[in-house]
Amino acid sequence: MTLSTLDLMIVFCYLLGLLLLAYQVSREKSGQAKGTNDYFLAGNSLPWWAIGASLIAANISAEQIIGMSGSGYAIGLAIASYEWMAAISLIIVGKYFLPVFLKRQIYTMPQFLQQRFDNRVRTTLALFWLAVYVLVNLTAVLWLGALAVNAVTGLALFESMLLLALLSLTYSLHGGLKAVAFTDIIQVVLLVAGGLFLSYITLQQIGAGAGVLAGLDRLMLQAPDKFDMILSPDHPHYVSLPGLSVLLGGLWVMNLSYWGFNQYIIQRALAAKDLAEAQKGIVFAAFLKILMPLIVVLPGIAAVLILPDLTKPDQAYPALMNLMPSGIKGLIFAALVAAILSSLASMTNSVATIFTMDIYRQLQPAKSQLHYVKTGRIAGVLALALALVTAKPLLGDFDQAFQYIQEFTGFFTPGIVALFLLGMFWPRTTANAALAAAIGSALLSLLAKQFWPELPFMDRVGLVFLSCVLLAVLVTLAEQKPAPQTAVQLSDIRFDTKPAFNLAAVAVSLVVASFYYAWW
Repeated sequence: MTLSTLDLMIVFCYLLGLLLLAYQVSREKSGQAKGTNDYFLAGNSLPWWAIGASLIAANISAEQIIGMSGSGYAIGLAIASYEWMAAISLIIVGKYFLPVFLKRQIYTMPQFLQQRFDNRVRTTLALFWLAVYVLVNLTAVLWLGALAVNAVTGLALFESMLLLALLSLTYSLHGGLKAVAFTDIIQVVLLVAGGLFLSYITLQQIGAGAGVLAGLDRLMLQAPDKFDMILSPDHPHYVSLPGLSVLLGGLWVMNLSYWGFNQYIIQRALAAKDLAEAQKGIVFAAFLKILMPLIVVLPGIAAVLILPDLTKPDQAYPALMNLMPSGIKGLIFAALVAAILSSLASMTNSVATIFTMDIYRQLQPAKSQLHYVKTGRIAGVLALALALVTAKPLLGDFDQAFQYIQEFTGFFTPGIVALFLLGMFWPRTTANAALAAAIGSALLSLLAKQFWPELPFMDRVGLVFLSCVLLAVLVTLAEQKPAPQTAVQLSDIRFDTKPAFNLAAVAVSLVVASFYYAWW
């Protein structure tokens, strides 16, 4: 089914507004050009509302909307744990991680690792993140975004990916992080409105005119297994979400890695005016995360009744869009495109930042600011081009791409979280210990997958994390070195937060706890 004229007008107006806003916020003052701080960190000028909106817009993309809707179709509400646990993880990041990073005045996560450890750790992790962002994240957003565009418009998959890539470059390549962050405000408003519209209409349809609550009651009555929050060991998808381990195990490692040490997420907070502004943005994002299951999971569960014969779970969201009336369909499609473009722009900017500041600048240390900005732009274009040609070969055969992404990143995140936490909060941790944790994470994960295949990947993440911490501690103790001068001086970091932040943290935690209590 193709878009109507009204739908096309809605999408066109959205794209036009996006480009006009990007142009406006990207304009330089007369006689001034963007330096590296302006391009990669928005001149440290982002206000809290832009930070919070941009965090969510960067996070919620095709792999999140389509992938989590697909997991909602296949698994049910239990997949919402990724969202609700993320809300609490954001509070932890704002309270304990941001003060350390902002005190160091860094551009990138690898730069922090060089300050704390040495250049070997910085380069190793920089190369790892570049590979993951290009070959996992960018490819996933392009591929799943193209599936949605293809399902709604009929445009071929490669042409759909190419169109999305070009649109994201149109507004982000020149303006850098500032253009990405401020346009994300439009993206997240559209994303929330479009997602809530889709959930509302699908529940109305299930309720057969009796209202949304009647639709929800019918959905819970006819598909009760889709509302299990804690899966039992005999559940067919227990391997993906292994019971209480979701609350007590590896999901914490995954979330802390994603929200605390992931360049294309944390870069927004690094670009804040100050710590207080960054923490307010983090809290804003945490509240938005609580809403996300209504937008990305509930439609997938509703599709179990509306579209029971789908061949692949990831078809749920695009297929539901095709059932929407003209106008609403255009709004929801524009929201999906907004999410895709925002994540593409965010990832591309972060690839450019890491490549330029952590790899290229070390090889060419005496170049001008303008030269580094130009290099970053070229790196962004090349990253998208590589993702374009590798997306189908890497992701074309997966039914639930979201689960694939989580499992793949789960090979490396235990070591990353271990080396960052020890690097920040145990001054004696050495560079060799950090490298041991990073390399050990991949090796131990591969061994566990090979020789203990029945172990749920989330449990594997938790066990490998503990093993990496133990390995790093043993290496550090074996070296018998005093704490290096580069160690984080916790006595110099202010971890005390304003009362409003503490109140918001309690509120977020209580809301999440109430969800689990209600659906236990």
